[in-house]
Amino acid sequence: MKKLLVVMTIGGLLALSLVASAQAQMPGVPIRASIPFDFMVRGKTLPAGNYEIERVTEDPSGLVLRNVNNKHEHIVFETEPMQGKRIPGHNVLVFNRYGDDYFLSEVVTAGDQTGRELAPSHTERTLRREMMAQNQAEAETVTVALY
Repeated sequence: MKKLLVVMTIGGLLALSLVASAQAQMPGVPIRASIPFDFMVRGKTLPAGNYEIERVTEDPSGLVLRNVNNKHEHIVFETEPMQGKRIPGHNVLVFNRYGDDYFLSEVVTAGDQTGRELAPSHTERTLRREMMAQNQAEAETVTVALY
């Protein structure tokens, strides 16, 4: 009887995590992140804070990122599919960091084998070239978990 209860509990938790992951991928269902630094998306600098990210339409390529505390701070952007190296256990935003400058690079949804990648902006490409010309290390990758 105890084993049956344990199996049912584990099965229920697994089903709940799959439903949460599927909901994060549906249009109109935002997922949230607390981003502790200013960052850039498509050439626009957004301040540190709490953000929601969600699909704009059924097509997963269009996303909107909105500041929870200031609805005027938002940006709509396009992404491209990228094959993930592994299936993450939770939703994450991935940033490229060059010195004190952070650029949103990827949006990865838990349980999904394909993440969403943003094309580097002109500013990010310029910083990358400058670092390479000075023989400095490449951009640091910073990951922020979504909830």
